[in-house]
Amino acid sequence: MNPTMTQVPQDFDPELPEDFDSAHREYARLRSECPVAHTDGLGGFWALTRYEDVKRAASESSTFITSKQNVVPKVAFTGRRPPLHLDPPEHTPYRKALNPLLSPARSEGFAPRTRELARALLAPMAAKGGGDICVEFSSHFPVHVFGDWMRMPKEWLDTLHDAGRAFILAVHMNHPEKMKETSLRLYEMARALIAIRKEHPDDPALDPTSALLEARHEGEPLPDELLVGTVRQVLLVGLVAPMVMIGSICVHLAHHPDLQAQLRADPSLLPNAIEEFLRLYTPYRGFARTAVRDVEMGGRTIPEGEAIALLYCSANRDEDVFLQGDQFILNRPNIGEHLAFGRGPHNCPGLHLGRMQLRVAMEELLAASSNGFELAGDITMSRWPEIGPLVVPLRFL
Repeated sequence: MNPTMTQVPQDFDPELPEDFDSAHREYARLRSECPVAHTDGLGGFWALTRYEDVKRAASESSTFITSKQNVVPKVAFTGRRPPLHLDPPEHTPYRKALNPLLSPARSEGFAPRTRELARALLAPMAAKGGGDICVEFSSHFPVHVFGDWMRMPKEWLDTLHDAGRAFILAVHMNHPEKMKETSLRLYEMARALIAIRKEHPDDPALDPTSALLEARHEGEPLPDELLVGTVRQVLLVGLVAPMVMIGSICVHLAHHPDLQAQLRADPSLLPNAIEEFLRLYTPYRGFARTAVRDVEMGGRTIPEGEAIALLYCSANRDEDVFLQGDQFILNRPNIGEHLAFGRGPHNCPGLHLGRMQLRVAMEELLAASSNGFELAGDITMSRWPEIGPLVVPLRFL
């Protein structure tokens, strides 16, 4: 427990073992009984579980800041990584540099290559009648997509996959020394990529690293170490969510073969289905803020300076906003209100690239498993800050 935190009762334990549905049952209890909850676990923090509270904290960046702690558990041991670790207006030049490279049109431009990657990764699974969709497919798939987007040397991609997965597993095991070690490997890759772009400049309209090198804040280039931190953040942040999100979708479809058959028969339904899957299985629960003053929420006082987790995965099942919030409802009328990509100045800049990846991945998986698929073994769940599976064995029928 953080010794500086206020001594208040523990409302839940974030370190308990979880199965595929248990965390969602616990968050439903908290929404009903204790919507602004406190725990001593994972260093101690407050948790917002209801939609309106999460939306408020995500949107009011002058009251709820990210520069002190931006994730639960706290994993930033090796330096500040913009734009997530900075507050407006300091974070703005980093977002301005990257946002044009993540536009809907730019993201869709990667779809043909993304489809090739998906088919190549799924072919061995189809040939042997299944496999672990997370270990064999979704842990590799976003590495290659992001590698293309970052215009990284192809020979780096295996290293990026191994370093990224090692970091994810270190967080999963709550192993701080391993987190530091693997994070430093990613920093080394970031520094090397920046050095290449400084020596051999690329088009900033196409290359994210070059766009950051070209960016200016008050007429000056972005500071070297923060530039390195930004590239390091970009290298990892796009790898985790697609992996666990694809795993969650596959578990749901294995449990609901009629929906699986419906989407296979009519892939035009997938974009809307993906939105409902994002609402139902939002892959992040640990993005955090810190209040700059005492704040009243849900009948409780959150003291200045204490970490606050924004439970997007709980907010997206809040039945005050989403009727039958635990149910998958295709073409849900207010699906555009979901918070899977956050809100406010720190909403996910890669939302269009993420949607494209999920759509293409599911189109190709459903095509590769023409007779359907089912679970073929036990699921292993991730831990904070993600929520979703790390291991999902499938059998193609």
